[in-house]
Amino acid sequence: MRLPYSIAVALTFVVAAGLCLIGASFAVKTVEDSSERAVRQALTLAGHEWAEVQSDGLQVILTGMAPDEATRFNALTVAGTEVDTSRVIDEMEVAPTADLAPPRFSAEILRNDSGISIIGLIPASVDRDALIASLQSLDRQAHVADLMESADYPEPQGWDDAIAYAVLALSKLPRAKVSASAGLVKITAIADSPAEKTRLEQELTRAAPPSLRLGLTISAPRPVITPFTLRFLIDETGSRFDACSAQDEAARDRIVAAAQRAGLEGKAKCTIGLGVPSPRWARAAELSIGALQQLGQGSVTISDADITLIARQGTDQPLFDRVVGELENSLPDVFALHAVLPEPEVAATAGPPEFTATRSPEGLVQLRGRVGDETLRDMTDSFARAAFGSDAVHTATRIAPDLPADWPVRVLAGLEALSHLHNGAVTVTPETVVLNGVTHDEDARAEIARLLSDKLGEAQDFTLSITYEPPPEPEDTQPDPEVCEAQIVEVQKGSKIAFEPGSATVASDSLDTLNQIADILRECGPIRLEIQGHTDSQGREEMNQQLSQARAQSILNELRARRVPTSSFAAVGYGESQPIADNDTEEGREENRRIEFRLLRPDNSGREETGLEALENVDATASEDDAAQQEDNAPKPGAEDQ
Repeated sequence: MRLPYSIAVALTFVVAAGLCLIGASFAVKTVEDSSERAVRQALTLAGHEWAEVQSDGLQVILTGMAPDEATRFNALTVAGTEVDTSRVIDEMEVAPTADLAPPRFSAEILRNDSGISIIGLIPASVDRDALIASLQSLDRQAHVADLMESADYPEPQGWDDAIAYAVLALSKLPRAKVSASAGLVKITAIADSPAEKTRLEQELTRAAPPSLRLGLTISAPRPVITPFTLRFLIDETGSRFDACSAQDEAARDRIVAAAQRAGLEGKAKCTIGLGVPSPRWARAAELSIGALQQLGQGSVTISDADITLIARQGTDQPLFDRVVGELENSLPDVFALHAVLPEPEVAATAGPPEFTATRSPEGLVQLRGRVGDETLRDMTDSFARAAFGSDAVHTATRIAPDLPADWPVRVLAGLEALSHLHNGAVTVTPETVVLNGVTHDEDARAEIARLLSDKLGEAQDFTLSITYEPPPEPEDTQPDPEVCEAQIVEVQKGSKIAFEPGSATVASDSLDTLNQIADILRECGPIRLEIQGHTDSQGREEMNQQLSQARAQSILNELRARRVPTSSFAAVGYGESQPIADNDTEEGREENRRIEFRLLRPDNSGREETGLEALENVDATASEDDAAQQEDNAPKPGAEDQ
């Protein structure tokens, strides 16, 4: 039976439509798969593994969490290189932005004769008016320039301590720059002398809170030397300097080398200072010392541009003339030479004029010998009483005629030189001034040589025999912090501080050791000290850290109970992080379980660094430490009593 024509045509269209639908579906599926594969491969090659790709017909849908907006946009661009951008549907999300890190708060304070200025970034919660008032209280007449900016973030830990200490430090330093941030203060200052520098370093170090990192750069300027003096002698005992001055290190080295060639042994102290009369000072000194070396014995004194060369009595006249002539022709133009060859002694019936002053260790002074008239006797007595004290001087001088014209100058110069000694004697004759005695000042010999060369004038001889002895320590002087630290180490070598197993309670056998340490610390006064607790590596690291902190705090509490001032002490637990022996043996673990007392010393490095640079360096280190502490701590097998 044949189908009607109309039905056959309809069936043909239905079959054709079905075949077209099947072909279209297959084509769409092929396009979807190929587009999805191409886009996914391109994103993977570009490092966007986080992005998910899904095809929906001709559309390519991108999903996933982009780390930031720039990465999301880059992913869209990569997808657009594989398919038409109009087909790319963006359904990606961007990870929420982390809270902005707080800024680095810091303040730099400058104080000098012009006033006080403070610049930097401080937290908005800081009482700005109170801070300016505290700076103004340092000098009511000074102008305080406020150049600070503020930011509305919480105050970092240690900020208040740093600012309070910065103000305290400036109260002791009229010329200084102080850079302060949370937990860190750096001080750059100038002291008037090396002794003042040492005193300031000790005071500032003791006054700093133990939690504060401290950097000190205090310099003492070169002294102004007047007159600029050098005195070198060669006698039966050897070669030595009475005084040595140089304008810089290179000149000092040249002068010392010349002295060593002339027989100087050991170290020579040569003061570097300002006031040199000529840049060729070192050359003049080298030539003068070399001339004295050729003569064999004698002395050479250079006071500013005047050179006095005194040969030993009995020196060969032709040798003296030749050496002096060569020296005169070789000296730089500025310098003038006065050469003296003493005449042989002639027997005389009458003794030479002489004036003598002695000073006893108790400070009593006796004046004997000859003076020209009543006026000079009164002047000598008054000068001595002003120098040594009215009740300490006994005068027994006598008036004698026919004394040299410069006798008053020589006598008064001798008394002034004697005043630089703790005890000793000075003898004045027409030919020389002889001073001998003991001093507690290392620079006294050089000071006296400068004084006599200036007062006595050209071509005058003097002899110094001065012994340096360190000054006795005052009875109430606190020992040096390093000595205290060493004494505590010695005590612990004999008997270490031990604890009850697994606790922070001090063992009864260690109480005597703790008492000895307390006695030492009471004598030491307010030193900056860190009490450190350490454990071995048995047990979990976190528990070891907590135990070491508890033990360090326990020692601090025990010291307080023994009336030791602990305001400048800090208790810090280091856990197992600083072993001093092998933790694989019982003996090593026993050594690692310990309490240590360590001084907190300032950083005195001479490297130039601004306060803000120092803060950045320290903060960077702190960030690295914080990151390290956030790493997972794997539990450790076994747990023994620490």
